[in-house]
Amino acid sequence: MYTAAMLAIVFTVANSVGPITMISGGYVNDKLGPKWVLIVGGGLFGAGMICTGLATSLPMLIVTYGLMVGLGLGMAYGCTINNSVKFFPDKKGLVGGIATATYGLSSVIIPPIANALTQKVGITSCLVILGVAFLVIIFVCSLFIIKCPEGYVPEGYVPSKAVPGKAAGTDQNWKQMLSGPIFYVMIFMLTCGAFSGLMITSQASPMAQGMTGMSVGMAATAVSILALFNAGGRIVAGTLSDKFGRINVLRGAFLLQIVGLALLVGAGEGQTLRFIVATSCIGICFGALMGVYPGFTADQFGIRNNSVNYGIMFIGFAVAGYFGPTTCGRILARTGSYSSAFIVSIALVVAGLLLSFVYSMVTRKSSPSEK
Repeated sequence: MYTAAMLAIVFTVANSVGPITMISGGYVNDKLGPKWVLIVGGGLFGAGMICTGLATSLPMLIVTYGLMVGLGLGMAYGCTINNSVKFFPDKKGLVGGIATATYGLSSVIIPPIANALTQKVGITSCLVILGVAFLVIIFVCSLFIIKCPEGYVPEGYVPSKAVPGKAAGTDQNWKQMLSGPIFYVMIFMLTCGAFSGLMITSQASPMAQGMTGMSVGMAATAVSILALFNAGGRIVAGTLSDKFGRINVLRGAFLLQIVGLALLVGAGEGQTLRFIVATSCIGICFGALMGVYPGFTADQFGIRNNSVNYGIMFIGFAVAGYFGPTTCGRILARTGSYSSAFIVSIALVVAGLLLSFVYSMVTRKSSPSEK
C-alpha cells in the first residue's frame, strides 16, 4: 500500500513533463493547426489513463500516469489555450481564463464520477472506463477545432497601445524571447507564484485531515471548494487583467496568496473554516496565475508564436510542480508539520511580488518610446 506522500511523485512527474509536449505540440500547432495536436495528445492522455488502471507498481504508475498522462495533457492543454487566445486578441485575459478554468473545473467534475464508478466497478475498471471516455470525447471534439487564420483580427478591433518593453507590431520567436531579460523575470515570477498552489493542490486532502482533523468526506468537500475557487480565479483574474493590466492583477494575487499562507501557518485542530478560507485564497491566486499568463506571454512576445513561447514559459510551472510537492513532503517527513513548508512558500511569494516590480522597471527601461 502506497501513502499519499509516496504517490505525490506521480503527480510531480505529470506536472513536470507537460512543457515538453507543450513546446513540441505548440510548434506543430503554429505550423499546421491544432487538430492533429489534439488527436495525438488526447490519444496519449486516454491511453495513459487506461494503462494506469492496469498498473501494478509505483514505477508503472510513474510511466503510465506521470509520463503518458502528463505528456498528453501538456499537448492538449497548451494547444487549446493558445489557439483560443489567438482568436480573441482583444480579450486575451478573459479567454485565457475561461480556457484554463475548464481545466480547473475538471477537478470538480471528475472526482464524483470517479468515486461512483470506483464503488460500482472498482478502481481498475474505473480508470479504464475514464480513459476510453477521454479518448472518445477528445477525438470527437478535435474534429470541430480549426486553426486561427494567420494575422486574424476580429471585426472592429483596434489594437491598443504597445506593451511596455515590446516594439509595436512585433512578434518574437523563442530565440528572441530568450535573448532579453523580461522572459527570465516573468518565468521566475510564475515559479514563485505557482509553488504554493501546486504544493497545496497535490496535498489538500491529507493536509485537511492532518492539520484540522477533518473527516475524509469533509476533506473531499474542502478540496472541491479549493478547485472551485481555483477555476473561478482564472476567469475573474483574466477578465480583470484585460481592464487593469496583467501585472497589476498578478500583484494583487501575490498579496492575497501571502494572506492565505499566513492563515495556514497557524491553522490547527478543529479550525476547519480557517483552513477552507486559507486554501480558497490560495486557490484564487493559483488560478489567477494560470488565467493571466497565456495572455501575459502573448502581450509581451506577440501572439503569432505564442504556442511555443508559452510552452517554454510553462517550464516555470513545471519547476514549481516538481519542487512544491516534494519540498512539502520532505518537510513533513522531517518535522511532522506543514508549517515550515508554508513559511517557505510565503518567502517565494514575496520574491514573486518583488519580481513584479523588477518587471516594471525592466520594461520601462527597454520600452521603445524611452530609447
